[in-house]
Amino acid sequence: MVEGRRGGRRADGRRAGEIRPVRLTPGFLPPAEGSVLIEMGATRVVCTATVQESVPPFLRGQGRGWVTAEYAMLPRSAGERIERERRGPGGRTHEIQRLVGRSLRAVMDLTALGERSILIDCDVIQADGGTRTASITGGYVALVLALERLRAAGELPRLPLTGSVAAVSAGIVGGRVLLDLAYAEDSRAEVDLNVVMTGAGRYVEVQGTAEGKPFAESQLERLLAVARAGVGELTALQRTTLGEAGVVLARRG
Repeated sequence: MVEGRRGGRRADGRRAGEIRPVRLTPGFLPPAEGSVLIEMGATRVVCTATVQESVPPFLRGQGRGWVTAEYAMLPRSAGERIERERRGPGGRTHEIQRLVGRSLRAVMDLTALGERSILIDCDVIQADGGTRTASITGGYVALVLALERLRAAGELPRLPLTGSVAAVSAGIVGGRVLLDLAYAEDSRAEVDLNVVMTGAGRYVEVQGTAEGKPFAESQLERLLAVARAGVGELTALQRTTLGEAGVVLARRG
C-alpha cells in the first residue's frame, strides 16, 4: 500500500491504496465479436466490440483502421432515473466516449488493423463511481477478444496491438489519498483524478481537478503513485482473463 493507514479503514473496509473487488466476465454477450462484463465494486459496465468492414470517410483509401467508442448509462443504473439521451450524447457522455476511444487507440497499430473499424460500446448497468475508468479497462478486453476473432479467422496475421491499457481513479478525501473512489467518496473528494496508463507504465491521459482549494505537486505525486499501483493490478487481471479465454498476448505490457 502506498498511502499509510492514517484515518483507518474506509467505509467499505478497504485500505487507502486498495482497489475495489474487480471481476471480468468475457463473452458476456455472445453475439458480439468481443464482450466483457466488468464489475468494480458496485459499478458494472458491459463492454462490447463490433467489427465493421469500413472506416470513416476521412480515413478511406489510407490503408488504416479506426477504433472508436460509445458510452451510455441505463436509466436506472443510478439512484435516480437517468433520462435517455434521445437527441444524441450530452456533454459528459461525449467527453467520456472520446476518452475511451483515445485510450484504446493509444495501444493499437491502426495500419496493421487494415481498413476496418471496431466500435466499442460501454453500457453502464450500475453506477457507483469510476464508470469511465471501468469502461476503458473493460473496453480493452472486449477489443482484444474481437481482434483475436479476426486473427483466428485468418483476417489478421497477428494482433495489431502495441500494448495494453487500463484506467483507475484516485482522489483526496478528508485529507487522505485514496485509490479507486466509490461514489460516496467521489462526491465529497477535494481532489479527483482519473489516470489512464499502459501496462508498460506509460501515461495515456491524466484528468485531475481540485474541487476546492488547489493541491500541491507532492499530493499529485502520491495520487499518481497509488494510481500506478492500481493500474498494475488491473493489467494483471486483464492478461489473466484474456489468457483464460485463449488469447496469447505478446509481452509488451
